[in-house]
Amino acid sequence: MWIFEEGDTPVLVTAIHNGHFVREELLRIMNISELERLKEEDPYTVEFTTVSDCRFINYLSRFEVDFNRPEEKAVYLTPEQAWGLELWKEKPTKEIIERSLNRYRTFYRELKEFLDRLVDKFGKLVVYDVHSYNYRRGGVEAPKEGNPDINVGTGTILKPEKWRRVIDRFIEMTNGMDFFGEHLDVRENVRFRGGFFPRWIHRNYPDNIAVLSLEFKKIFMDELTGELYPEKLKKLKDILKETIEPIVEELKRI
Repeated sequence: MWIFEEGDTPVLVTAIHNGHFVREELLRIMNISELERLKEEDPYTVEFTTVSDCRFINYLSRFEVDFNRPEEKAVYLTPEQAWGLELWKEKPTKEIIERSLNRYRTFYRELKEFLDRLVDKFGKLVVYDVHSYNYRRGGVEAPKEGNPDINVGTGTILKPEKWRRVIDRFIEMTNGMDFFGEHLDVRENVRFRGGFFPRWIHRNYPDNIAVLSLEFKKIFMDELTGELYPEKLKKLKDILKETIEPIVEELKRI
């Protein structure tokens, strides 16, 4: 369902919404298509995790259980919780919901064990919490002003002054980079400030871990059909990879 890989680099790259798998008992009562699920998942974000040897990959769909929401909201039950989608032909039973929440609890227990090992090993680390977001809902492109190419969410960091060097270095390195003839637009806390996943990490490791929640606009794919644009994805990966060594150097100064 998920994979933790403990490498030698104190930059952990995660893809918690990469997953598309939904167990059979949920598929039988689910009212939406595979493509509808894919539109609200973060396909291909697993590719970004390859920029570091320290990574976490989730293969479980957020439509089964969402690790970026608190436990009481982790299973979507109403359209209001799921972008207006009528998810269910019939409401999941308490037993079905509990089986999903058991996976949620297992995930956070294993995450704690994993991060404890990384903190013991490195002392301090940065997490790239990689996501992607839609900007062409209904076929209409959203205005660029409120939709950067990369939104750097730092709103859950409890000690922002401590980690300011890391945040600023990341933005300075990526903002304005060439992206097929255009300047990459990278801004902080414009659309997203970070979800429950980074909030949980910061609550448990305020002095040891800083999470940058990186929301990539889906400029590397067609969000309506799921088609990948391989060259654009590779370019974004290359840009992200170039940040790793300088961020490690900033960590040494904190």
